[in-house]
Amino acid sequence: MSAITTPAKPPQQAADASSVQERDVTFGRIIWRLIPFLTLVWFLAWIDRVNVGFAKLTMMSDLQWSDAVYGAGAGIFFIGYFLFEVPSNLLLHRFGAKKTIMRITIGWGVTGILMAWVQTPLQFYVLRFLMGAFEAGLQPGVILYLTYWLPAHRRGKALAFFVSASALSLMLGSPIAAYLMEALHGMGNHAGWQWLFIVEGIPSVIAGIAAYFLLSDTPAQARWLSDREKQHVREELWAEEQALGEREHSFWASMRNPRVLMLILIFFCIVAGNATLVFYGPSIVKSVGVTDLKALGWVMAGIYAFGWLGMVGNGWLSDRRKEVRWHTAAAAALGAIGLLLTALFLRQGSVAGVVASLALSSLGTMGSIPVYWQIPSRFLSATALVVGLAVINSVANLAGYFSPQLLGLLQTGSGSYAPGLLIIAAVEFCAAILVLLFVGRGSQAVR
Repeated sequence: MSAITTPAKPPQQAADASSVQERDVTFGRIIWRLIPFLTLVWFLAWIDRVNVGFAKLTMMSDLQWSDAVYGAGAGIFFIGYFLFEVPSNLLLHRFGAKKTIMRITIGWGVTGILMAWVQTPLQFYVLRFLMGAFEAGLQPGVILYLTYWLPAHRRGKALAFFVSASALSLMLGSPIAAYLMEALHGMGNHAGWQWLFIVEGIPSVIAGIAAYFLLSDTPAQARWLSDREKQHVREELWAEEQALGEREHSFWASMRNPRVLMLILIFFCIVAGNATLVFYGPSIVKSVGVTDLKALGWVMAGIYAFGWLGMVGNGWLSDRRKEVRWHTAAAAALGAIGLLLTALFLRQGSVAGVVASLALSSLGTMGSIPVYWQIPSRFLSATALVVGLAVINSVANLAGYFSPQLLGLLQTGSGSYAPGLLIIAAVEFCAAILVLLFVGRGSQAVR
Protein backbone atom coordinates (compact mmCIF):
# COMPACT_ATOMS: atom_id res chain seq x y z
CA MET A 1 0.00 0.00 0.00
CA SER A 2 1.37 3.39 -0.90
CA ALA A 3 1.61 6.25 1.55
CA ILE A 4 -1.73 7.91 2.26
CA THR A 5 -2.06 11.63 1.71
CA THR A 6 -4.89 14.12 1.93
CA PRO A 7 -5.92 15.22 -1.58
CA ALA A 8 -4.39 18.56 -2.60
CA LYS A 9 -7.23 19.22 -5.03
CA PRO A 10 -10.94 19.26 -4.20
CA PRO A 11 -12.59 15.87 -4.71
CA GLN A 12 -14.98 15.48 -7.58
CA GLN A 13 -18.39 16.63 -6.42
CA ALA A 14 -21.28 14.21 -6.30
CA ALA A 15 -24.08 14.76 -8.79
CA ASP A 16 -26.21 16.33 -6.08
CA ALA A 17 -25.12 17.79 -2.79
CA SER A 18 -25.44 15.44 0.14
CA SER A 19 -27.35 16.49 3.21
CA VAL A 20 -25.91 16.79 6.70
CA GLN A 21 -28.09 13.84 7.71
CA GLU A 22 -26.60 11.67 4.95
CA ARG A 23 -23.09 12.51 6.04
CA ASP A 24 -23.95 11.81 9.67
CA VAL A 25 -25.18 8.36 8.66
CA THR A 26 -21.98 7.70 6.68
CA PHE A 27 -19.66 8.68 9.50
CA GLY A 28 -21.85 6.87 12.00
CA ARG A 29 -21.32 3.69 9.99
CA ILE A 30 -17.58 4.26 9.96
CA ILE A 31 -17.42 4.85 13.71
CA TRP A 32 -19.48 1.76 14.52
CA ARG A 33 -17.39 -0.35 12.16
CA LEU A 34 -13.95 0.75 13.41
CA ILE A 35 -14.15 2.04 16.97
CA PRO A 36 -15.55 -1.03 18.82
CA PHE A 37 -12.83 -3.33 17.46
CA LEU A 38 -10.02 -0.79 17.91
CA THR A 39 -11.25 -0.13 21.43
CA LEU A 40 -11.18 -3.88 22.15
CA VAL A 41 -7.58 -4.07 20.90
CA TRP A 42 -6.54 -1.14 23.12
CA PHE A 43 -8.42 -2.76 26.04
CA LEU A 44 -6.42 -5.99 25.57
CA ALA A 45 -3.18 -4.04 25.20
CA TRP A 46 -3.69 -2.44 28.58
CA ILE A 47 -4.77 -5.71 30.19
CA ASP A 48 -1.46 -7.29 29.12
CA ARG A 49 0.59 -4.18 29.85
CA VAL A 50 -0.52 -3.65 33.44
CA ASN A 51 -1.51 -7.09 34.75
CA VAL A 52 2.03 -7.20 36.12
CA GLY A 53 0.82 -4.70 38.73
CA PHE A 54 -1.56 -7.31 40.14
CA ALA A 55 0.78 -10.24 39.55
CA LYS A 56 3.32 -8.34 41.68
CA LEU A 57 1.25 -8.94 44.80
CA THR A 58 2.32 -12.62 44.93
CA MET A 59 4.95 -12.87 42.19
CA MET A 60 7.47 -10.81 44.15
CA SER A 61 7.41 -13.06 47.20
CA ASP A 62 7.48 -16.25 45.08
CA LEU A 63 10.57 -15.07 43.18
CA GLN A 64 12.05 -13.15 46.13
CA TRP A 65 12.41 -9.87 44.25
CA SER A 66 12.46 -6.36 45.71
CA ASP A 67 10.33 -3.35 44.74
CA ALA A 68 13.37 -1.95 42.99
CA VAL A 69 13.53 -5.00 40.67
CA TYR A 70 9.81 -4.70 39.97
CA GLY A 71 10.05 -0.97 39.31
CA ALA A 72 12.86 -1.48 36.81
CA GLY A 73 10.95 -4.24 35.00
CA ALA A 74 7.67 -2.34 34.95
CA GLY A 75 9.43 0.71 33.57
CA ILE A 76 11.69 -0.93 30.98
CA PHE A 77 8.55 -1.58 28.93
CA PHE A 78 8.72 2.07 27.91
CA ILE A 79 12.29 1.80 26.62
CA GLY A 80 11.04 -0.66 24.01
CA TYR A 81 8.12 1.67 23.41
CA PHE A 82 10.49 4.60 22.88
CA LEU A 83 12.80 2.81 20.43
CA PHE A 84 10.17 1.22 18.18
CA GLU A 85 7.21 3.59 18.14
CA VAL A 86 8.34 5.84 15.27
CA PRO A 87 9.28 2.90 12.98
CA SER A 88 5.92 1.29 13.77
CA ASN A 89 3.96 4.39 12.77
CA LEU A 90 5.95 4.71 9.55
CA LEU A 91 5.17 1.06 8.76
CA LEU A 92 1.47 1.66 9.37
CA HIS A 93 1.51 4.66 7.04
CA ARG A 94 3.35 2.62 4.40
CA PHE A 95 1.75 -0.83 4.64
CA GLY A 96 -1.61 -0.18 6.28
CA ALA A 97 -3.35 -0.63 9.59
CA LYS A 98 -4.53 -4.20 9.41
CA LYS A 99 -1.06 -5.73 8.90
CA THR A 100 0.51 -3.40 11.46
CA ILE A 101 -2.12 -3.99 14.15
CA MET A 102 -1.96 -7.75 13.50
CA ARG A 103 1.83 -7.72 14.03
CA ILE A 104 1.59 -5.55 17.14
CA THR A 105 -1.20 -7.52 18.82
CA ILE A 106 0.07 -11.04 18.18
CA GLY A 107 3.57 -9.99 19.26
CA TRP A 108 2.61 -8.59 22.64
CA GLY A 109 0.13 -11.44 23.26
CA VAL A 110 2.81 -14.10 22.83
CA THR A 111 5.25 -12.10 24.96
CA GLY A 112 2.62 -11.72 27.68
CA ILE A 113 2.08 -15.48 27.77
CA LEU A 114 5.83 -16.10 28.10
CA MET A 115 5.85 -13.87 31.21
CA ALA A 116 4.38 -16.85 33.08
CA TRP A 117 7.77 -18.59 33.04
CA VAL A 118 10.12 -15.82 34.17
CA GLN A 119 12.50 -16.89 36.93
CA THR A 120 15.22 -14.23 36.97
CA PRO A 121 15.19 -10.42 36.88
CA LEU A 122 16.99 -10.50 33.52
CA GLN A 123 14.23 -12.62 31.95
CA PHE A 124 11.67 -10.21 33.43
CA TYR A 125 13.46 -7.19 31.97
CA VAL A 126 13.86 -8.77 28.51
CA LEU A 127 10.20 -9.76 28.20
CA ARG A 128 8.95 -6.39 29.45
CA PHE A 129 11.22 -4.68 26.92
CA LEU A 130 9.89 -6.89 24.13
CA MET A 131 6.30 -6.22 25.14
CA GLY A 132 6.96 -2.50 24.87
CA ALA A 133 8.66 -2.98 21.51
CA PHE A 134 5.72 -4.95 20.12
CA GLU A 135 3.04 -2.63 21.48
CA ALA A 136 4.91 0.46 20.25
CA GLY A 137 2.91 2.39 17.71
CA LEU A 138 -0.55 1.13 18.61
CA GLN A 139 -1.99 4.29 20.19
CA PRO A 140 -0.40 6.87 17.85
CA GLY A 141 -1.03 4.47 14.98
CA VAL A 142 -4.75 4.38 15.70
CA ILE A 143 -4.80 8.16 16.17
CA LEU A 144 -3.15 8.48 12.75
CA TYR A 145 -5.44 5.82 11.23
CA LEU A 146 -8.54 7.72 12.32
CA THR A 147 -7.32 10.84 10.50
CA TYR A 148 -7.72 8.84 7.26
CA TRP A 149 -11.41 8.29 8.03
CA LEU A 150 -12.77 11.09 10.21
CA PRO A 151 -12.38 14.90 10.19
CA ALA A 152 -11.42 16.46 13.52
CA HIS A 153 -14.93 17.57 14.44
CA ARG A 154 -16.08 13.94 14.22
CA ARG A 155 -12.92 12.43 15.69
CA GLY A 156 -12.95 13.79 19.25
CA LYS A 157 -15.63 11.60 20.80
CA ALA A 158 -14.49 8.56 18.82
CA LEU A 159 -10.95 9.04 20.09
CA ALA A 160 -12.20 9.57 23.64
CA PHE A 161 -14.00 6.21 23.60
CA PHE A 162 -10.94 4.49 22.12
CA VAL A 163 -8.53 5.94 24.68
CA SER A 164 -10.97 5.30 27.53
CA ALA A 165 -10.44 1.56 26.99
CA SER A 166 -7.25 1.91 29.05
CA ALA A 167 -9.27 3.00 32.09
CA LEU A 168 -11.97 0.43 31.32
CA SER A 169 -9.34 -2.32 31.23
CA LEU A 170 -8.06 -1.24 34.62
CA MET A 171 -11.59 -1.08 36.00
CA LEU A 172 -12.61 -4.54 34.77
CA GLY A 173 -9.15 -6.08 34.75
CA SER A 174 -8.55 -5.63 38.47
CA PRO A 175 -11.34 -7.94 39.75
CA ILE A 176 -10.72 -10.35 36.85
CA ALA A 177 -7.01 -10.55 37.75
CA ALA A 178 -7.83 -11.16 41.42
CA TYR A 179 -10.29 -13.91 40.50
CA LEU A 180 -7.88 -15.65 38.10
CA MET A 181 -5.01 -15.55 40.58
CA GLU A 182 -7.11 -17.11 43.34
CA ALA A 183 -9.18 -19.56 41.28
CA LEU A 184 -6.34 -21.00 39.21
CA HIS A 185 -3.58 -20.98 41.83
CA GLY A 186 -1.92 -24.40 41.99
CA MET A 187 -3.55 -25.77 38.83
CA GLY A 188 -0.97 -27.69 36.80
CA ASN A 189 1.65 -26.80 39.42
CA HIS A 190 1.48 -23.16 38.32
CA ALA A 191 1.01 -20.18 40.62
CA GLY A 192 -1.95 -17.84 40.22
CA TRP A 193 0.19 -15.05 38.77
CA GLN A 194 1.48 -17.45 36.09
CA TRP A 195 -2.06 -18.34 35.02
CA LEU A 196 -2.89 -14.63 34.94
CA PHE A 197 -0.28 -14.03 32.22
CA ILE A 198 -1.31 -17.12 30.23
CA VAL A 199 -5.07 -16.57 30.27
CA GLU A 200 -4.87 -12.85 29.53
CA GLY A 201 -2.34 -13.22 26.71
CA ILE A 202 -4.41 -15.61 24.57
CA PRO A 203 -7.22 -13.14 23.60
CA SER A 204 -4.62 -10.71 22.24
CA VAL A 205 -3.27 -13.34 19.83
CA ILE A 206 -6.81 -14.04 18.61
CA ALA A 207 -7.55 -10.31 18.20
CA GLY A 208 -4.38 -9.87 16.16
CA ILE A 209 -5.50 -12.51 13.69
CA ALA A 210 -8.97 -10.95 13.52
CA ALA A 211 -7.53 -7.49 12.75
CA TYR A 212 -6.36 -8.62 9.32
CA PHE A 213 -9.89 -9.63 8.31
CA LEU A 214 -11.94 -6.93 10.06
CA LEU A 215 -10.04 -3.73 9.21
CA SER A 216 -9.78 -1.82 5.93
CA ASP A 217 -6.68 0.30 5.44
CA THR A 218 -8.44 3.27 3.79
CA PRO A 219 -12.01 4.35 2.98
CA ALA A 220 -11.26 3.73 -0.70
CA GLN A 221 -10.57 0.05 0.10
CA ALA A 222 -13.63 -0.42 2.32
CA ARG A 223 -16.04 -2.71 0.48
CA TRP A 224 -18.67 -1.98 3.11
CA LEU A 225 -18.88 1.70 2.02
CA SER A 226 -20.78 2.77 -1.10
CA ASP A 227 -19.21 5.10 -3.67
CA ARG A 228 -21.36 7.94 -2.36
CA GLU A 229 -20.24 7.29 1.21
CA LYS A 230 -16.60 7.28 0.13
CA GLN A 231 -17.25 10.62 -1.55
CA HIS A 232 -18.57 12.00 1.77
CA VAL A 233 -15.28 11.07 3.43
CA ARG A 234 -13.14 12.61 0.69
CA GLU A 235 -15.10 15.86 0.71
CA GLU A 236 -15.04 16.37 4.47
CA LEU A 237 -11.33 15.54 4.80
CA TRP A 238 -10.50 17.93 1.95
CA ALA A 239 -12.67 20.69 3.48
CA GLU A 240 -10.89 20.25 6.82
CA GLU A 241 -7.49 20.47 5.11
CA GLN A 242 -8.46 23.79 3.54
CA ALA A 243 -9.94 25.18 6.77
CA LEU A 244 -6.82 24.43 8.83
CA GLY A 245 -4.63 26.30 6.37
CA GLU A 246 -0.85 26.07 6.22
CA ARG A 247 0.69 23.64 8.70
CA GLU A 248 4.12 22.10 9.11
CA HIS A 249 4.55 19.15 6.72
CA SER A 250 8.23 18.38 7.23
CA PHE A 251 9.06 16.05 10.07
CA TRP A 252 12.57 17.38 10.66
CA ALA A 253 11.37 20.98 10.61
CA SER A 254 8.66 20.14 13.13
CA MET A 255 11.17 18.39 15.40
CA ARG A 256 13.26 21.58 15.50
CA ASN A 257 10.18 23.54 16.47
CA PRO A 258 10.00 24.28 20.22
CA ARG A 259 6.24 23.73 20.07
CA VAL A 260 6.75 20.00 19.54
CA LEU A 261 9.25 19.85 22.40
CA MET A 262 6.70 21.57 24.62
CA LEU A 263 4.02 19.03 23.67
CA ILE A 264 6.42 16.21 24.57
CA LEU A 265 7.16 17.78 27.94
CA ILE A 266 3.48 18.31 28.74
CA PHE A 267 2.57 14.71 27.96
CA PHE A 268 5.64 13.44 29.83
CA CYS A 269 4.30 15.06 33.00
CA ILE A 270 0.84 13.53 32.48
CA VAL A 271 2.25 10.05 31.82
CA ALA A 272 4.29 10.22 35.04
CA GLY A 273 1.06 10.45 37.02
CA ASN A 274 -0.73 7.84 34.93
CA ALA A 275 2.08 5.26 35.22
CA THR A 276 2.04 5.71 39.00
CA LEU A 277 -1.68 4.90 39.16
CA VAL A 278 -1.33 1.92 36.84
CA PHE A 279 1.76 0.16 38.19
CA TYR A 280 1.54 1.04 41.89
CA GLY A 281 -2.16 1.61 42.56
CA PRO A 282 -2.79 -1.92 43.89
CA SER A 283 0.38 -1.87 46.02
CA ILE A 284 -0.50 1.53 47.53
CA VAL A 285 -3.98 0.35 48.53
CA LYS A 286 -2.57 -2.91 49.89
CA SER A 287 -0.07 -0.95 52.01
CA VAL A 288 -2.92 0.59 54.05
CA GLY A 289 -4.45 -2.77 54.92
CA VAL A 290 -6.56 -4.04 52.00
CA THR A 291 -4.81 -7.41 51.65
CA ASP A 292 -7.57 -9.73 50.41
CA LEU A 293 -7.04 -10.10 46.65
CA LYS A 294 -10.71 -10.08 45.67
CA ALA A 295 -11.50 -7.08 47.86
CA LEU A 296 -8.45 -5.29 46.47
CA GLY A 297 -9.60 -6.07 42.94
CA TRP A 298 -12.99 -4.44 43.50
CA VAL A 299 -11.47 -1.43 45.23
CA MET A 300 -9.15 -0.84 42.27
CA ALA A 301 -12.08 -1.33 39.88
CA GLY A 302 -13.87 1.53 41.62
CA ILE A 303 -10.78 3.76 41.49
CA TYR A 304 -10.23 3.14 37.78
CA ALA A 305 -13.95 3.63 37.07
CA PHE A 306 -13.36 7.29 37.89
CA GLY A 307 -10.58 7.30 35.28
CA TRP A 308 -12.99 5.97 32.66
CA LEU A 309 -15.56 8.61 33.58
CA GLY A 310 -12.87 11.28 33.32
CA MET A 311 -11.84 10.17 29.84
CA VAL A 312 -15.33 9.92 28.39
CA GLY A 313 -16.76 12.90 30.25
CA ASN A 314 -13.87 15.28 29.64
CA GLY A 315 -13.68 14.26 25.97
CA TRP A 316 -17.40 14.92 25.57
CA LEU A 317 -17.21 18.30 27.31
CA SER A 318 -14.19 19.33 25.25
CA ASP A 319 -15.95 18.45 21.99
CA ARG A 320 -19.12 20.20 23.02
CA ARG A 321 -17.33 23.39 24.02
CA LYS A 322 -14.72 23.12 21.24
CA GLU A 323 -11.98 23.83 23.80
CA VAL A 324 -8.88 21.82 24.74
CA ARG A 325 -6.64 24.15 26.74
CA TRP A 326 -8.55 24.41 30.00
CA HIS A 327 -9.96 20.88 29.73
CA THR A 328 -6.43 19.45 29.59
CA ALA A 329 -4.91 21.74 32.24
CA ALA A 330 -7.73 21.41 34.79
CA ALA A 331 -7.77 17.61 34.48
CA ALA A 332 -3.97 17.33 34.92
CA ALA A 333 -4.09 19.63 37.96
CA LEU A 334 -6.85 17.48 39.48
CA GLY A 335 -4.72 14.38 38.95
CA ALA A 336 -1.76 16.01 40.71
CA ILE A 337 -3.92 17.07 43.66
CA GLY A 338 -5.17 13.49 43.98
CA LEU A 339 -1.60 12.14 44.21
CA LEU A 340 -0.68 14.79 46.76
CA LEU A 341 -3.66 13.84 48.94
CA THR A 342 -2.80 10.15 48.54
CA ALA A 343 0.67 10.80 50.01
CA LEU A 344 -0.84 12.70 52.95
CA PHE A 345 -3.45 10.02 53.71
CA LEU A 346 -0.79 7.28 53.40
CA ARG A 347 1.13 8.89 56.24
CA GLN A 348 -2.06 8.88 58.32
CA GLY A 349 -2.84 5.26 57.41
CA SER A 350 -6.34 6.21 56.23
CA VAL A 351 -7.82 3.56 53.93
CA ALA A 352 -10.80 5.70 52.91
CA GLY A 353 -8.59 8.72 52.30
CA VAL A 354 -6.13 6.81 50.12
CA VAL A 355 -8.90 5.22 48.05
CA ALA A 356 -10.77 8.51 47.55
CA SER A 357 -7.57 10.36 46.65
CA LEU A 358 -6.51 7.74 44.11
CA ALA A 359 -9.99 7.92 42.58
CA LEU A 360 -9.66 11.71 42.31
CA SER A 361 -6.23 11.38 40.70
CA SER A 362 -7.57 8.76 38.30
CA LEU A 363 -10.46 11.05 37.29
CA GLY A 364 -8.13 13.93 36.47
CA THR A 365 -5.03 12.20 35.12
CA MET A 366 -6.82 9.83 32.76
CA GLY A 367 -9.37 12.48 31.85
CA SER A 368 -6.64 14.74 30.47
CA ILE A 369 -5.31 12.19 27.94
CA PRO A 370 -7.96 12.08 25.16
CA VAL A 371 -8.30 15.89 25.18
CA TYR A 372 -4.54 16.35 24.98
CA TRP A 373 -4.38 14.25 21.80
CA GLN A 374 -6.57 16.78 19.97
CA ILE A 375 -3.70 19.31 20.04
CA PRO A 376 -0.93 17.93 17.75
CA SER A 377 -3.00 17.70 14.54
CA ARG A 378 -3.79 21.41 14.83
CA PHE A 379 -0.33 22.35 13.65
CA LEU A 380 1.15 19.20 12.08
CA SER A 381 0.14 17.40 8.89
CA ALA A 382 1.45 14.88 6.36
CA THR A 383 4.77 13.23 7.36
CA ALA A 384 5.16 15.59 10.31
CA LEU A 385 1.91 14.27 11.78
CA VAL A 386 2.71 10.61 11.02
CA VAL A 387 6.06 10.71 12.81
CA GLY A 388 5.24 13.54 15.20
CA LEU A 389 2.46 11.59 16.94
CA ALA A 390 4.81 8.66 17.47
CA VAL A 391 7.69 10.85 18.67
CA ILE A 392 5.49 12.73 21.15
CA ASN A 393 4.03 9.51 22.52
CA SER A 394 7.27 7.53 22.62
CA VAL A 395 9.44 10.21 24.23
CA ALA A 396 6.76 11.28 26.70
CA ASN A 397 6.11 7.68 27.69
CA LEU A 398 9.67 7.48 29.02
CA ALA A 399 7.98 8.92 32.11
CA GLY A 400 6.53 5.43 32.44
CA TYR A 401 10.11 4.18 32.74
CA PHE A 402 11.26 6.71 35.32
CA SER A 403 8.26 7.04 37.63
CA PRO A 404 7.91 3.32 38.56
CA GLN A 405 11.66 3.15 39.20
CA LEU A 406 11.51 6.27 41.34
CA LEU A 407 8.66 4.90 43.43
CA GLY A 408 10.31 1.50 43.72
CA LEU A 409 13.67 2.90 44.83
CA LEU A 410 12.16 5.37 47.31
CA GLN A 411 9.84 2.73 48.76
CA THR A 412 12.73 0.30 49.15
CA GLY A 413 14.82 2.96 50.87
CA SER A 414 12.17 4.64 53.05
CA GLY A 415 9.53 1.93 53.46
CA SER A 416 6.81 4.28 52.19
CA TYR A 417 5.32 5.32 48.85
CA ALA A 418 4.58 8.84 50.12
CA PRO A 419 7.90 10.55 49.17
CA GLY A 420 7.70 9.33 45.59
CA LEU A 421 4.03 10.34 45.30
CA LEU A 422 4.86 13.90 46.36
CA ILE A 423 7.52 14.20 43.66
CA ILE A 424 5.28 12.80 40.93
CA ALA A 425 2.39 15.04 42.01
CA ALA A 426 4.68 18.04 41.48
CA VAL A 427 5.71 16.75 38.05
CA GLU A 428 2.10 16.26 36.95
CA PHE A 429 1.12 19.71 38.18
CA CYS A 430 3.77 21.10 35.83
CA ALA A 431 1.69 19.74 32.92
CA ALA A 432 -1.22 21.99 33.90
CA ILE A 433 1.03 25.05 34.17
CA LEU A 434 2.73 24.37 30.83
CA VAL A 435 -0.58 23.92 29.03
CA LEU A 436 -1.90 27.25 30.31
CA LEU A 437 1.35 29.05 29.50
CA PHE A 438 2.12 27.65 26.07
CA VAL A 439 -1.01 26.16 24.48
CA GLY A 440 -2.95 28.78 22.55
CA ARG A 441 -6.66 29.08 21.97
CA GLY A 442 -6.72 29.20 18.17
CA SER A 443 -5.70 26.93 15.34
CA GLN A 444 -2.03 27.39 16.25
CA ALA A 445 -2.20 25.08 19.18
CA VAL A 446 1.11 25.81 20.82
CA ARG A 447 2.68 29.24 21.03
